[in-house]
Amino acid sequence: MPQFDDDLFLGNNSTYMGTGAYAATSTFNGTISGTTLTITSLASGDQPVVGQYVVGSGVTANSYITANAGQNSSGQNTYTLSQSSTVASAVLMYASGNALLGDPSPMSMGVGPLGRIYIWDTIPQTLQTANVAASQAPAASGSLTLTAGTSAKSVVRSDGTTVIQLDVPRALQVNSSTTARTFTVSGYDYYGQAMTESIVVATAGTPKFGKKAFYQISGVTISGSATAVTVGTTDILGFPIRVIDGGYVIDPGWAGALAPDTGTFVAADTTNPATSTTGDVRGTYQPSSATNGTNRLVMSIAVPAIASGPYATRIGALGVNQA
Repeated sequence: MPQFDDDLFLGNNSTYMGTGAYAATSTFNGTISGTTLTITSLASGDQPVVGQYVVGSGVTANSYITANAGQNSSGQNTYTLSQSSTVASAVLMYASGNALLGDPSPMSMGVGPLGRIYIWDTIPQTLQTANVAASQAPAASGSLTLTAGTSAKSVVRSDGTTVIQLDVPRALQVNSSTTARTFTVSGYDYYGQAMTESIVVATAGTPKFGKKAFYQISGVTISGSATAVTVGTTDILGFPIRVIDGGYVIDPGWAGALAPDTGTFVAADTTNPATSTTGDVRGTYQPSSATNGTNRLVMSIAVPAIASGPYATRIGALGVNQA
């Protein structure tokens, strides 16, 4: 799978959200008389500093340190608080955040991992109704004859398999003059994963569109005899990464327009395991107007941490295994 190596990750260090300079949390035993805080023993962390909130049993809510009053005659550190309290015996307290800078309490796991933005940039060719299999009339069930037509080419994969390769990953369309015929398409996605799809023609002479985006097609079978059988492409384009919700699509740009495109989005099918009848494992998008080999699709996609960065997974980035 592709690796995205420029992701920002800020680690598992204690930190603040914001501009605060005081990331440490002080835990201590102490007493309070009026606005004077006396630390009898430091349990963990550094000595408190001006601005930090002080919390503990009997301490007035939202009290924070306004000044470092120095040490008393017993050598104990003392501080001036913003609000008066009475804590006669030493109790466990802690200081965190910074009221003067408007910071909240520190986060134990820091910030991250963060995601990234994927720019999907492609110029799909005009769809063709028969550029995978030209019109033919199989006398019985079995394999169709595949012929690379416009915007497709015949290539030999590294494993020796001859396939019809499309311009971009896209769903197929099948057509037949005979109803109730099931087409089973075999091939590969953009990343070389083997995949299959069953597509049923319900109405004679009316093309039926598939749901999965194929990049290479190695074979197509039909469930019975038929005439005027064709296999071609659609304008349903396959996402290069898994998109499980339309909210991750930031800006679908199409045909040079500044306004977002109003095409058809289909989220990734997360059914696991996938089957020959489930949807595309990464999701698909069909632009609002026909592809023509000139119009460019430029789509910004928000990529969550599960798809990029040190905690990414293959499923998070590319979806469940193809079937």
